[in-house]
Amino acid sequence: MNQIPLEKMKGCNILITGASGLIGSFLVDTLMLINEVYGYDINVFAMSRNKAGLENRFETHIKNRHLNLIQHDVNFPLESDYEFEYIIHAASNAYPDAFSTDPVGTIMGNVWGVYNLLEYARAKGLKRFLFISSGEVYGEGKDEVDSFEESYSGYVDSTNPRSCYPNGKRTAETLCVSYAQQYGIDSIIARPCHIYGPTANSKDNRASSQFVNNVIQNKDIILKSKGLQLRSYCYVADCVSGILTILLKGQTCSAYNIANSNSIVTIREMADVIASISGRKVLSEIPNSTKELGYNPVSKSILNTKKLEGLGWKPIFDINRGLKRTVKILDDLQKKI
Repeated sequence: MNQIPLEKMKGCNILITGASGLIGSFLVDTLMLINEVYGYDINVFAMSRNKAGLENRFETHIKNRHLNLIQHDVNFPLESDYEFEYIIHAASNAYPDAFSTDPVGTIMGNVWGVYNLLEYARAKGLKRFLFISSGEVYGEGKDEVDSFEESYSGYVDSTNPRSCYPNGKRTAETLCVSYAQQYGIDSIIARPCHIYGPTANSKDNRASSQFVNNVIQNKDIILKSKGLQLRSYCYVADCVSGILTILLKGQTCSAYNIANSNSIVTIREMADVIASISGRKVLSEIPNSTKELGYNPVSKSILNTKKLEGLGWKPIFDINRGLKRTVKILDDLQKKI
């Protein structure tokens, strides 16, 4: 965090949507820790559709005067008197089951969510709006492309319902820059790769989350494909430091990749690492047709992070260290139950 000008957030109101999710919940925890360490009096507004889920997730912060819990669905206009200096929009369907069972809700949730929040920002004013997009916007790259820079645009099959996610994110990104041009809303975009960590919720059925859940439950890992897809991964703590770097140092209307160049593995390799950490085995299982519809068809998705690193950002946790930390934290929590 030494390279991030955290003092810019001192005394600010910051809204985080999707606050009970993998990235959003870690963001809330991080901002509360910044208050504790630096005394910056940041007022954190954690928003989610499920108030009980918020109260349970942030039980340790619930009496802190700097934490405010807001129950709201971003698919609908936000009606509030609060003025936010910063909005970090992390709410989205982001797991395969949602893509296969609710493709309409997935694409429209991205579009309406950004629209409603930007309209609120236009009415109330703010310093900056940060949209958490996805590395999936790059689609399938050409064979000669080693990694995706922010200017790259690959192929996404618009006739595949699974494209509800990448195309929803693409449209939302365009909304952000359109509001910047037409209404002067300072907008910026973060494109995380495949993020993993102990803050994934129980509904998250992404491969990395399922593998970790298997071993925490003292089960072998179930691999539901050959696992040959090559991906950039990033531990959630590094992702959050990247988001805060982008928020406070990034250039308006720019997009920034978030990934770890030391964490590029296939899904099978990730399963093997988790199995090695936990002393379990990797087993294969054929998925049912509904679940298979939600899987990402892209064979290789490696994100180039030179642009973000140019702002002074560096990840700390490689794939082994990040997964060991994830398994240990969740294992410790499981023992307390």
